[in-house]
Formats: sequence, structure tokens, C-alpha cells
Amino acid sequence: MINILIADDHAVVRRGIKQILSDENDMQVLGEASNNEELISQLGDHPWDLIILDITMPGKSGLDSIIEIKQKKPDTKILILSMHPEEEIAISAIKSGADGYLNKESVPGELLRAVRKVASGGKYISSTLAESMILSLRSDPARKPHESLSEREFQVLCMLASGSTLTEIAGKLELSIKTISTYRTRILEKMQLKSNVEITHYAIKNKLVLSS
Repeated sequence: MINILIADDHAVVRRGIKQILSDENDMQVLGEASNNEELISQLGDHPWDLIILDITMPGKSGLDSIIEIKQKKPDTKILILSMHPEEEIAISAIKSGADGYLNKESVPGELLRAVRKVASGGKYISSTLAESMILSLRSDPARKPHESLSEREFQVLCMLASGSTLTEIAGKLELSIKTISTYRTRILEKMQLKSNVEITHYAIKNKLVLSS
């Protein structure tokens, strides 16, 4: 049985997802959250197999929530269900630790396939998004600066761009401030940036961070 937590700030969306999943014999929805704080507070309530997460709920950044979930419950799988089809956002989510990315316009059958694929340890992105990503790579073969970062450097980049201080990032990632400062220095060097302001401008321009 796949134990599922649905996190979305729209009650109608949560109800619709729950209805689709409730007809399946191998899935059960044991919890719901309407914002990122509620989501994080429920992590210890059940041995969650899968979290279906809207990346743009109120409160902290959805990317930050992905990172925090993976820190606290590394075996819990995360399937992003978003209204944003852009490949940059999908790549950011997966780099932050998400196991799948699906657009809310997807048909119920695709949602069920994604849930089963991700819950079994696989990765899933919709065929439409995959095609978009391939076309994007063909039209722009040059790698963007942030694509040269390691996974941890990318996490720190997104957290800095979201306004977190070095101290706050160190606390969230359970690392020393000195280590986070080193990551920041590497980010600036690799991306040829000079300040946190430039990091934020870059992240917004390239859709690596989202407003609530």
C-alpha cells in the first residue's frame, strides 16, 4: 500500500486528487496540507511513501520544502504536481530532490502512472514536459551557468535567492556557517557573479525561484 500525503493550497485540487487515488486498491491518502508549514509539521505523523506537492503554496519556497523533506525523511518520494509547465522549474525541483514532476492539466491515468513509478523508486516527468526539455536543449545547446553547480551548491543558490541568510541556510541544511560561506563563494566564482543581489536577479530571470 502506498501511503500518500497531498499538499496543495486549493481544497478543490486536494479533493480531486484524493478522489482519483481513492479508487485504487494499492493507494491511500492519509493526510492533507494546505501550506508548506502544515506539510513539514505532518512529516512524522505516518511513514509516508509519497508526497504529492504543489511547488507554489503559500509560505516558504517549494524548493526549500523539497530540501527539508529529503533531509528529514530521505526515503519519502516527492511528486511535484504544478500548474507551471516550464522546464526550468521542473529541473530546479528535481535537482532539489523531487522524484517526479507533473503538470496539473495531466489526465488522471498519467497521475496514477506517475504515483506508482515514483513510489517504486523511479523518476517521472510528463511526456509533454520531456519533449519541451529536449526542444529547449536543441535550441540552446550552451549550458546555463547554474547547470555547472553541484546539487548542494544549487540548493544553496536557491535558498540565497529566496532571501535566506547564511545562518538560516546552515540551520536548514545542518551544516556550519563556514561551509555555507564556502558554497556561496564557489557559486559566485562558477557563475561569475559578485553578490547575493546578482544571485537573486539571476535566479528570478531563469525561473529558479517562484513567488507564492
